[in-house]
Amino acid sequence: MTTTDTAGCGAPEQGAPLPASVDLEKETVITGVVTAGSDPVAGAYVRLLDANGEFTAEVVTSPAGEFRFFAAPGSWTLRALSRHGNGDVLVSAARGINPVALAVTA
Repeated sequence: MTTTDTAGCGAPEQGAPLPASVDLEKETVITGVVTAGSDPVAGAYVRLLDANGEFTAEVVTSPAGEFRFFAAPGSWTLRALSRHGNGDVLVSAARGINPVALAVTA
């Protein structure tokens, strides 16, 4: 598989702008950047866990450390796993864009 072959993955490019078809009055978007110190972390795995801690989805961060999930409004946990360390953050997401900072530590 080449780096441009995305046939095996349903996740869109994480740093891409939101499509014009996304209605932010109806949809909930959780988005952010994974950092280690002040540096973005490329290639981190970011997991979306529901209010019970159950795995819901996972994406890999862009070269700029960016991630994005489309989710239902409510309480979520984001967990980042990377070679620089791991980190969690709780999110109370509402309709629209919900920006999140997610730091990892060794």
